[in-house]
Amino acid sequence: MALVGILLAAGRGKRFDPSGVQNKLLQPLSTGEAVVAASAKNMLAVVPRVVAVVRPGDDQVAALLGKLGCEVRVCADADLGIASSLTAAVEYTKGAEGWLVGLGDMPHVRPETMQAVVATITRGARIAAPVFEGRRGNPVAFSSYHLPLLLALEGDQGARDILKSHAVSELIVDDVGVVRDIDTPGDL
Repeated sequence: MALVGILLAAGRGKRFDPSGVQNKLLQPLSTGEAVVAASAKNMLAVVPRVVAVVRPGDDQVAALLGKLGCEVRVCADADLGIASSLTAAVEYTKGAEGWLVGLGDMPHVRPETMQAVVATITRGARIAAPVFEGRRGNPVAFSSYHLPLLLALEGDQGARDILKSHAVSELIVDDVGVVRDIDTPGDL
């Protein structure tokens, strides 16, 4: 079973820079690599096809992700919330057997963690999520069973309601990256 990766990179990052001048996804990590590039490379190491969703006008992020090998989709409704970006990517790939959904501002998730989440779906789970020290993290994987629910999402909660109301196969992981995102300059 081949899952499609979905990298959500269409947010505005207002907590990082309320003025909107600095795009957190393009900020360098300690390695010098841009946040979103590290996130994309980790996902590309696990799944052969990654669809990255960006907001309109975010040409630098789109170009960087395209250069890395992601299929870039612009979500015209990105400002309506994360659900718009997720549904756009799922709609674009709705023939997939499932999806590994990750966030562009989570560059520290190890590829082997992502592989374990994918393997859980491959073994028959309908939803899989990593858990670090009791906290559920990202990326989350969905089998195609949940296609109708994913396409019906709205707002800024993403797939949170699906996770609350359906069985989730949780993987206990030793990877703080699943709960570590880049929200402020101090997170770099």
